[in-house]
Amino acid sequence: MAAAVLGRLGVLWTQTLWNWSQGKLALGLSSSRSVLPASYIHTSAALDMSGKWEKKNKIVHPSQLPGEPRRPAEIYHCQRQIRHSKDKMWYLARLIRGMSIDQALAQLEFSDKKGAQIIKEVLLEAQDMAVRDHNVEFRPNLYIAEATSGRGQYLKHIRYHGRGHFGIMEKVYCHYFVKLVEGRPPPPEVPKTAVACAQEYIGELRSQTVIHAL
Repeated sequence: MAAAVLGRLGVLWTQTLWNWSQGKLALGLSSSRSVLPASYIHTSAALDMSGKWEKKNKIVHPSQLPGEPRRPAEIYHCQRQIRHSKDKMWYLARLIRGMSIDQALAQLEFSDKKGAQIIKEVLLEAQDMAVRDHNVEFRPNLYIAEATSGRGQYLKHIRYHGRGHFGIMEKVYCHYFVKLVEGRPPPPEVPKTAVACAQEYIGELRSQTVIHAL
């Protein structure tokens, strides 16, 4: 009799332990979906692209009043995960910033850098978007208002050396962002002298408020 009761209790205990372990496993799987990041462990950037830059194309502006000058079209375009350094891409972005679209394409055409051809393709795609989606009548009537680069994924690998030594090898990616505006480019700004920069800096220091000062 005692052996039957102990056997029955053992079966019940085993079933309870099994149900409890299954519940913990399901809870762990459900929580892992929400807690774990959307990137692999060897990457430094999330795999899901939010696309905040492209969403600016969907901004709806209020209606303009009669007699008000026409609002120029603005085109936001980008290319992500480019197999290139963000610093090298930044110099090319800085080169064409403020230029007209034709002048920028001409500068990139005669550049021997790898990123120049990538930026040229992005500009041509943005120019097609301007005519097709943003009601721009003349293709050359555009200029680069903003152009910059950002950091993408950084993949790290092991580079093996002799005698048991090794190094870290990085495979870098970057993003390129550009904003085209309809119209002629504005005149270039007059570069500031060192004295003007120093006076501006001193004025900022004098105008700031120090909390809890005498």
